[in-house]
Amino acid sequence: MRSATRLTWIVVALAAVLAPLGLPPFAMTLLTEAVILGLFAMSLDLMFGYTRLVSFGHAAAYGFGAYASGWLLLHTGMPLLFAVFAAGLLSGVVGIGVGWMCTLATGVSFSMLTLAFAQLLYAISFKWTSVTGGSDGLAGIPRNIGPLGFAALSSKAGFYYLALACLVGGFLLCSALVRSPFGAVLRGIRENEAKTTALGYNTRLYKIAVVAVSYGLGGLAGALYAPFAGFANTELLFWLLSGQVLIMVIVGGSGTLVGPILGAAFFMLMEHQLSAWTEAWALYFGLIFIAFVLFAPEGIWGLATARLRRPLPRH
Repeated sequence: MRSATRLTWIVVALAAVLAPLGLPPFAMTLLTEAVILGLFAMSLDLMFGYTRLVSFGHAAAYGFGAYASGWLLLHTGMPLLFAVFAAGLLSGVVGIGVGWMCTLATGVSFSMLTLAFAQLLYAISFKWTSVTGGSDGLAGIPRNIGPLGFAALSSKAGFYYLALACLVGGFLLCSALVRSPFGAVLRGIRENEAKTTALGYNTRLYKIAVVAVSYGLGGLAGALYAPFAGFANTELLFWLLSGQVLIMVIVGGSGTLVGPILGAAFFMLMEHQLSAWTEAWALYFGLIFIAFVLFAPEGIWGLATARLRRPLPRH
């Protein structure tokens, strides 16, 4: 079974690397967006899947990263690579403040505070027109090459590889975190926070830290989206996007890291196909989501791994 799993990962890696050579431009656009959303969903999984911190406002990280990246690229001439990572870093710093405020509460109150903060940023993006462009947003965001080169990143294939590298890097970072003693404390908070506190851990500090990391990665995803789409607007901070990314995590399989990436790709595919068939695509996707919650709560990744663990029939 291990050899089959290893072979599957090799095939997936080769397909991801070679995709620009065989896919048409429109398919590459969809794939790049799916990679960006996969990073966004994986960032939420650190909070939701491993720490059981339910955020109703994770769009705040995505939207803040998009606006920060877009503003830097438009007004400072900063090279694309530096602007993207600077925006991700700024999002992580903001995440420290968000974590400090939101962890003053627990449970549903924590979730509502995350939503309140996202809606606060949403309101600011409307009012602070000199920075955010108001309801028009930031348009014409370039992919600056800069004095150090990086010309390849301005192409469709080059930008895809940048997004893919960020996704792989984010996955490796998250994997290292969840397998470390830090990750063990996060799982302890998820299972029984009172017991974890009794063991001598300052659980609030751990929760602030995981919110900061989650915001940093979510902001990095948003920072990639702004130059990818060429704009950043208030919709990237709206509560609807927070709900969509939460659905991606649940459908893909929370607490797995891989699952949310699959969930993001599945959401993108379903949205594209269903919207081509009917204007009421959200209704049908809602039914699909209900089916997952009722009959496959472990998500897509849980279903796939359960099938791989199933013993082969003996003849």
